[in-house]
Amino acid sequence: MVPLPRVAVQHLNPRHREDIARHLLRLPEEDRRLRFGRHMRDDMIREYVDGINFERDRVFGVQDADLNLIGFAHLALDPATRVAELGVSVDPSARGKGYGFALLERVVLHATNLGYRVLFMYCLAENGIMMHLARKAGLTVVVEAGEADARLTLDRITAGGVLREAMADQFALVDCILKQQFLWLAHPGLESVSLPTRKAEAADCDHLRG
Repeated sequence: MVPLPRVAVQHLNPRHREDIARHLLRLPEEDRRLRFGRHMRDDMIREYVDGINFERDRVFGVQDADLNLIGFAHLALDPATRVAELGVSVDPSARGKGYGFALLERVVLHATNLGYRVLFMYCLAENGIMMHLARKAGLTVVVEAGEADARLTLDRITAGGVLREAMADQFALVDCILKQQFLWLAHPGLESVSLPTRKAEAADCDHLRG
């Protein structure tokens, strides 16, 4: 029997750009440097988010009980070489709960099921948390001149991997719907004001059904 994931990891789409920007803008300056390998001003963060190609790449996230994005993974895909590059970030207040590792595992599974052969991730050698997560997920980490190159040769696609991903998607769908319903019940007085937001949230959950 395929075990259910412990953390719901959602597929993100272009409607989540502002959520992604808010998440990354919340990161302290030092966390931004560790994530991107250089100092990132607010305008540079927004430029990066605006440039995410949702048609080519895959983007995943973890949401809290209020559907705020607290974990984010960007899987940049190169169809020509079948190589995928990964970047992960988690809100400081949400760390130590397994969200970063859940995002890593989800991305590895997805890249494998797409038929990609190699997954790599660049990070600064001083980013101990990310290097620990990379090793835990099976990536080989090589450190040179203060930079770390983590690589993983991906397994070939299997029926079991496809089933695991299908179950992860269903788990994420149920999680999204339950959180959405809880918010609606918790704030009944905001119905008229929040109707456009509710429609957007419903659409974000509905896209997971497809």
